[in-house]
Amino acid sequence: MTIKKIYLMAMAGLTIFSCQNEASMTELSQEEIFRQTNIFPQPPNQWMGGNNPYYTAGFVGDAMPYYENGSFHLFFLHDAKTKPAGEGFHDIHSFETTDFKDFAYKGRQIPYGLASEADFGVGTGSMVKVGNTYYYYYTGHNETASFISSNPRESVLLATSIDMKNWTKVKNFKITAPAGYYDYEFRDPHVFFNTEDGKYWMLVSAQTSAKKAVVLKFTTTNPASGNWTVENPIYTTSSSENYIMLECPDLFKMGNYWYLVFSENWSNNSGTHYRIAYSPNGPWTTPANDKLDGSYFYAAKTVSDNTDRYLVGWTARKVPESNTGGKAWAGNLLTHKLVQNSDGTLAVKSISALSSVFGQTASLSVERITGNASQNGNNFNLSSNSQVTFGKLQKANQISFTLNASASGKSGLILAQDNDGKNGFKISFEPSANRIASYVKNDGNEDYVDSYPLSGISGTNYNVTLFISNDVCVVYVNDKIAFSNRVYDVVNKKWSIFGSDSSFSNINIKNP
Repeated sequence: MTIKKIYLMAMAGLTIFSCQNEASMTELSQEEIFRQTNIFPQPPNQWMGGNNPYYTAGFVGDAMPYYENGSFHLFFLHDAKTKPAGEGFHDIHSFETTDFKDFAYKGRQIPYGLASEADFGVGTGSMVKVGNTYYYYYTGHNETASFISSNPRESVLLATSIDMKNWTKVKNFKITAPAGYYDYEFRDPHVFFNTEDGKYWMLVSAQTSAKKAVVLKFTTTNPASGNWTVENPIYTTSSSENYIMLECPDLFKMGNYWYLVFSENWSNNSGTHYRIAYSPNGPWTTPANDKLDGSYFYAAKTVSDNTDRYLVGWTARKVPESNTGGKAWAGNLLTHKLVQNSDGTLAVKSISALSSVFGQTASLSVERITGNASQNGNNFNLSSNSQVTFGKLQKANQISFTLNASASGKSGLILAQDNDGKNGFKISFEPSANRIASYVKNDGNEDYVDSYPLSGISGTNYNVTLFISNDVCVVYVNDKIAFSNRVYDVVNKKWSIFGSDSSFSNINIKNP
């Protein structure tokens, strides 16, 4: 939950409120169906039906994934594009999937409260099942003057259910910042059962009274009791990090290692980070590359089906919605598969089922060659700052190739390219800078967007696969790294490869 951009609001007295699943939608247009079943989904328009302007369009905010009986229940903060004055926001909605390529939208699960209540705005949380009851712990946020004059701005609240469809807010449950901690920043509870000490743990993103960011730990032996005991933080930001908050914490064990995942949105290296330890209490080691994607992938949390573990977050949209717009909160749901390296560090790769979406091979149509480049079927050798321009792309595309890049130069591809080549979105492999970077080409000028380290990949040979759906573009490299971006105007626009002293082999384009 990003306080800088979320504007959550909340209240002190909790009320009991049972809500039915409100996913009843009449006939959906083809566009809305595509949004619903997109591999990087957004909630559909008019999810409640009717003409209420609050629900005409929405985006996926912080994800809260949960696995049970073969299905992934992907709860998320619903960010309405239009928020009328006096309304709350960021109620919890959900998708359901078994394979991360086909999604069923399940509608609103937990609504926001009244302007006088602690959850006038709803923030990130998590769920645990005890017996036949699901306990959903979530953030309440209310920064209206009348409320915070006598209440903490943020608190941990609770809703329960026996079917994961109908939720009851528990009016007498609330956890606020304990003594020594700042009650203005206290959010994102992550709850799980720790088999190593036989207790339920709750991790909360918090600040000390001195404004030091921490992941604070609470424990209980029985969530039904409502009694949680505060303990010491399991992680405190270092002076070199100096993060303002450690948002959306997640803690899990894989093999011999424990991993702490969190997000921060205020440094020059913002995004989803992780730490490694042999104990859930630390001490924690920071890997050389501690991020799990670029800065456009945020608030990611993990979920396991007891065989594999997945990282579920959102890819930021831009406002205004163009390649030259600024990064904004919420966008599309995006999932990577987590991979553990032999040294304990983490890598990410694409979901295996994604490739099955793209079953139609498209022809590779060369429209223009600039500079010195040679072609042999779907293989190209480029030298002297060359560029090869291809035909138009569709709404959804899978592009794959092997790049043998120049160690000292730059090479890659350009999407959303106009006819004169002055505008587009460039993805550039830059081995000498140990990074893959993105730039917006705007009337001949290039503006830096984002970058991600090429750490863990030896040499300059890259097996690259891009998944493009609507305006989300994810680049996977060597089954090690992911680099996500928001790229507008891909559909019906040309694309290119570029480079010096580099080669592109086996370029392949597929569509659904």
